[in-house]
Amino acid sequence: MQTVVGVLRGGPSREHEVSLKSGAAIIAHLPEEQFLVRDIYIDKRGQWHDRGRLTTPERALRQVDVVMSGLHGEYGEDGEVQRLLELFGVPYTGSDSFASYLAMHKVMSKTHLREAGVLTPEFRHLDQANDVESATHEIIRSFNQPVVVKPVGWGSSVGVSVVGGYAPVLAAIQELFASGAESVLVEEYIRGREATVGVVEGLRGEAFYTLPAIEIIPPEGDFFSYDAKYSGKTREIAPGNFSRVTAEELGRLARVAHRTLGLRHYSRSDFIVAPQGIYYLETNTLPGLTSESLLPKSLASVGVSFPDFLTHLVNLALSR
Repeated sequence: MQTVVGVLRGGPSREHEVSLKSGAAIIAHLPEEQFLVRDIYIDKRGQWHDRGRLTTPERALRQVDVVMSGLHGEYGEDGEVQRLLELFGVPYTGSDSFASYLAMHKVMSKTHLREAGVLTPEFRHLDQANDVESATHEIIRSFNQPVVVKPVGWGSSVGVSVVGGYAPVLAAIQELFASGAESVLVEEYIRGREATVGVVEGLRGEAFYTLPAIEIIPPEGDFFSYDAKYSGKTREIAPGNFSRVTAEELGRLARVAHRTLGLRHYSRSDFIVAPQGIYYLETNTLPGLTSESLLPKSLASVGVSFPDFLTHLVNLALSR
């Protein structure tokens, strides 16, 4: 008997289009002999659709055995949809609602990792109650320029900029608030090589199977911005050209992040490898699964097919 898998995609976030691609990849690669797939589309207003018809979450979820989420960003990765799935008692892939919220909140996740002894860039957290102009003056005095300005609760590098000097930093912060960011992180800019490492629970008999570190080489003069992620201009080397010692340490830190944040099933953590050490940046609880995404490339580098990975995730969700 086939397991009915509801695939969530879309959602009311700035990553709606990327989520559509992740969801389409999941739908295309779930083995047909094992699974009956239901494509559950969530539009930009947060309304649910089942087979093209407007529906309610309760009605859609009543017809599935398990949910596989292809959502990204707000609502999909910050614990909102996870709380809904928990309310209706539906098994689902990925981290639970609290761990999702914790990992998505860049300040909380960095603070937890720092307490666990992991190196992370210095930062300043701003919300709209702050005197932004005064805070910017303090940032310019305290941090070497340029700095990284990013929204605390968005993903896929949406809204991230690398800027230096009072006027550009102030403008970047104000623009994020004007665009709907609830709070902003201004972070020390670390020069080094960008890396990302995936962790998959229970794969190949290991409690926390660590995928090879991918080295990310953005276009000259850019960082791993939203455009660099999805334009095809970034070089992604899997496995990366890191020394054995560095690769092992990246893997260890990815496992530390996964465990410290209380994550479930799988995750992907981002780092900067600098001369002075390896810096933790953030963790993705629902990393992209498009053809351009990093996790599928890392899986392929160790001979794990995408259909096998998806099957493994469904089985993890059903076993809890």
